[in-house]
Amino acid sequence: MPGVETLLGDRNGQLDALRGRRWDVVIDNTGFVPKYVRQSAELLAPEVGFCVFVSSIAVYASFATPNTERSPTGVLADPDEEKVREVDTYGPMKALCERYSGDAFPDRHCVVRPGYIVGPRDSTDGFTYWPVRASRGGEMLAPGTPEDPVQIIDVRDLAAWILLLSERRTTGVFNAISAPGALTMGDVVRASLATAPAAGTRVTWVGEELLPAKWIENRRVLLPWRPRRGAFAGEPFTATDRAVKAGLHIRPLAQTVRDTWSWYQTLSPEAAHRRPGMDPAEEAELLRSWHATHPTTGTV
Repeated sequence: MPGVETLLGDRNGQLDALRGRRWDVVIDNTGFVPKYVRQSAELLAPEVGFCVFVSSIAVYASFATPNTERSPTGVLADPDEEKVREVDTYGPMKALCERYSGDAFPDRHCVVRPGYIVGPRDSTDGFTYWPVRASRGGEMLAPGTPEDPVQIIDVRDLAAWILLLSERRTTGVFNAISAPGALTMGDVVRASLATAPAAGTRVTWVGEELLPAKWIENRRVLLPWRPRRGAFAGEPFTATDRAVKAGLHIRPLAQTVRDTWSWYQTLSPEAAHRRPGMDPAEEAELLRSWHATHPTTGTV
């Protein structure tokens, strides 16, 4: 980054580059392993005025019902755990990281818990899948129903808000995501079709009862959609009142989809060939199964 000093090190104990320096604010957005977060936080605390720790809504112990910032968080069985596994350790590790960071910065600490982060340069390709898929045309599978609620946050809105929290020295814990009920999966699909239109594109909404469990459990495939029943039913209703009061602004969905599609088109053929989201062959097979069991269900 031009004009910005870069200090080289490693959170795994190689922190010498941070010694003997002073900063106004530390924004910790790479905190995953609790013991490493504790080491760096304790080192920096005497020399830093304020800390923003970037966590995740994955910290919550359950998503069967909606969560607020006061909902219980997951507990890590081994505090020295170093392997980040999305299914069982990621959330509890983030929760313990929050605690260690807060212990080091009492009364001058903020925790930001983003939900699904989207927008240009999204290396996970999950959200990018929708305008990319719309651009391919043909029959396009969409999960659930158009009315199913979703929650996202554009990475640029998240970054701007973190800077605002830092400047204001805002303390507390905040879920960072769009308001519950503000967006639906139908909105995502319609915005994708409008941004990357292809002649003859037909959208078929496939009920969640037919979607493979591996797609529902793999958070990178169908996001931002989540099922209306079961273990994830409460996730798209995560409370955001505190964040809104603290200045969080969410840009229009159409702008995020448009900018994400524009960025994707700048990628090299090799990078663009990653085929985000559903595999085309699996999508086609599931559509055949859906039509076989729902012969009167058409496409839109």
